[in-house]
Amino acid sequence: MFKQKQCRRAVLLALYGSAALTLSPSSSAQTATPDTAQAQGEAMQSVRVVGTRRVGASSSTDTPVPIDVIPMTRLAEQGSQFDLAQTLTNISPSFNSTRQTGADGADLVDSAALRGLGSDQTLVLVNGKRRHTTALVNLFGARNRGNTGTDMNAIPLLAIRNVQVLRDGAAAQYGSDAIAGVMNIELKKSLGCEAVTGFGEYTEGDGENYLASAYCGVALAGGTFGVTGEYLFRDRSNRAEAGNPRIIGDSRSENQTVYINGDIPLGTGRLYTTLGVQRRDASSAAFARGGIGSDDIPSRNSAAMYPNGFVPFINGDVDDRYGTLGYRLKFGEWNADFSQTYGYNRLDYTIANTLNASIANLDLERGGRGVSASSFGAGGFAFRQLTTNADFSRFYSGVFQGLNAAFGLEHRRENYKIFAGETGSYIDADGVGVGGNAGSQGFPGFQPGDATDRSRHSNAAYIDLEADISDRLKLQGALRHERFSDFGSTTDGKLAAAFKLDGGVLLRASASTGFRAPSLQQVWFSSTFTDFVNGQPLDVVLAPNGGAVANAAGIPALKEEKSKSLTVGATWTPTQSTSITADLYRIDIDDRIVLSGRFDAENYPALGATLQTLGVGQAQFFVNSVDTQTEGLDITASHRMPLAAGRLNTFLALNFSKTEVKGVHAPSALAGFEDVLLSERERLFIEQGGPRRKATLGFEYTQGKFGSDFRIIHFGPQTLGTFSGPPVPNAYYEPKTSADLSFSWSFSEKTKLTVGGTNIFNVKPTAQDPNETDNGFKYESVQFGLNGAAYFARLWHKF
Repeated sequence: MFKQKQCRRAVLLALYGSAALTLSPSSSAQTATPDTAQAQGEAMQSVRVVGTRRVGASSSTDTPVPIDVIPMTRLAEQGSQFDLAQTLTNISPSFNSTRQTGADGADLVDSAALRGLGSDQTLVLVNGKRRHTTALVNLFGARNRGNTGTDMNAIPLLAIRNVQVLRDGAAAQYGSDAIAGVMNIELKKSLGCEAVTGFGEYTEGDGENYLASAYCGVALAGGTFGVTGEYLFRDRSNRAEAGNPRIIGDSRSENQTVYINGDIPLGTGRLYTTLGVQRRDASSAAFARGGIGSDDIPSRNSAAMYPNGFVPFINGDVDDRYGTLGYRLKFGEWNADFSQTYGYNRLDYTIANTLNASIANLDLERGGRGVSASSFGAGGFAFRQLTTNADFSRFYSGVFQGLNAAFGLEHRRENYKIFAGETGSYIDADGVGVGGNAGSQGFPGFQPGDATDRSRHSNAAYIDLEADISDRLKLQGALRHERFSDFGSTTDGKLAAAFKLDGGVLLRASASTGFRAPSLQQVWFSSTFTDFVNGQPLDVVLAPNGGAVANAAGIPALKEEKSKSLTVGATWTPTQSTSITADLYRIDIDDRIVLSGRFDAENYPALGATLQTLGVGQAQFFVNSVDTQTEGLDITASHRMPLAAGRLNTFLALNFSKTEVKGVHAPSALAGFEDVLLSERERLFIEQGGPRRKATLGFEYTQGKFGSDFRIIHFGPQTLGTFSGPPVPNAYYEPKTSADLSFSWSFSEKTKLTVGGTNIFNVKPTAQDPNETDNGFKYESVQFGLNGAAYFARLWHKF
């Protein structure tokens, strides 16, 4: 059998620090404990590595595909970032998450993605079970436009044992969404209690962060339960220049989160559960409206309410819930796992510091002061997912040098709802048709015609085989069939192999097919606001698939995206303290779902005439119309060594990725109008929404009670489109490099103080023409963001 566990030990220790999970050939789960006693408690947990269904699999190098295992203990104790998305962004080169500004709901929920693909093309698991996506579909911003995704920040750092990143297509193993890869968040249930408090702020004096988090693991009924509670507050930042009335920067966010994870013996097996609830009150700033003397009166403002202009606030109340109840046991030589998982995400909008200008105008016409309400409930949406699993596996020691056979069944039910806002949030009260005066300024509410309540279900079956053919050769194969109630069925497969050479060299390769089902959010999202053309009221709609507008426009029903993935790589461990890995990959995606441009009578006269018969002036749709190809290279190198009286761990991790649109296939009704379907600007959001290269170089030094971390993070260039389009040149963002630095002091084995800074050289993106950017500011929310340098302090104590 493979003897690569010592290799993984070197990688983890050097790459992620001395609190990293490590494993020896003679034990399925051991932990290095130079830094913290907590790691001893974590060692008692079983180790399950994403990408393999082998029970007791103890090292990610047992699998013939690239997997990163990122221990979170040290990062939760002394890391520079307070949420999971930003923590992973600064560590994993293949992972990207950038906070948006001026992007409506996308400002409230940070989207994340692997390998430059969309946020909904990465599957996220919690303890190996599928986690739900958000109800939000991103319509604006520089990242993941038209995509849904998983809210990584709904889980507190202190609750997490490790994050496993499978950098390979895995739909044949896990089902829909696993095109770019799979992330498994393993929660801890170790004994003992600990707490962390933290404060951070940008050097410009805003964007304060306050963190209070506590974890306690207790023995109960022969098992262990870990409970985590967290309060995290982030205030607004503002990078608008003097004289600019806008607020441009981080949104305001207040998170209150509780997570429970544990198991107890029951009968011949173990009953396990995971429960999580987060309540988030968030607020982002919309574009400013001018005051007296501007063109915004009376079209978007009232002199009686905001004579000096105003900034509407898009407030979102996010309710996120997650729960799993399961039972693991053995039937003879077979391992069985039965589970039920529940996920729910809801976002309700309230638009504050605003007005409905049409109501104010009507009030003025009737002899009033010309006012309306200043706050409106604008509606919202919710997504619910129920997943039932039955998984079985058995290890045959007498077949080859070991064969693990696994099979299972999955049933999933999903529901998506849109809720209409209050009447004042969308109504055109005066009927005059002054452009843009209907509805709440900053974010018109959802209309009753947008409201929906849609469901679907799917059933899947899979088989998974993994064999040690010899001491040198490992083979893996998987086959999965899945049928959806709304678009049909798909069958996908995967083959992978690893071969061990002399000199600490391991060769590995995999090939797979995959798919991503259209999300219910993409199928049924609907948004309507009223504009006036030649004095006639016409709706501007994002039309749901299968609705009257989409059918009249000849838009076909959405179907699954299909992918083919190939990965070829090698690992080399010349010594116990040095390790190098390199993996080439290619991902071809056909029928990728995109959000079209707006069609109207001007850019498509025939369709525009059809739309106007339905009272629609402009319409856009989700369509399966784009083929893309992504090619890339992942490299990691790590080394650990004694230095002076301490120890130095050094790591380098790089990702090179290039996505290209290879074809645009318009539905027959839109043939000849591909430039409207996918403009140059929208194409570049797909191809370069994330940097085409990213690298992290880190140095961790410990000596007695003292510790330091210095991390250099390089973001490659990005080219984004402009609002005007050609001949206006595209916006080029130059490569940028930032750095983080922190120092820690352990007062005892139980108490540690860390202080430091992020982006310490105050690097910002390349300035652009604000009239041509998506957020109307000189910087887009790209690379590492636009806020600049920050400092932080955090105190960790173990009870």
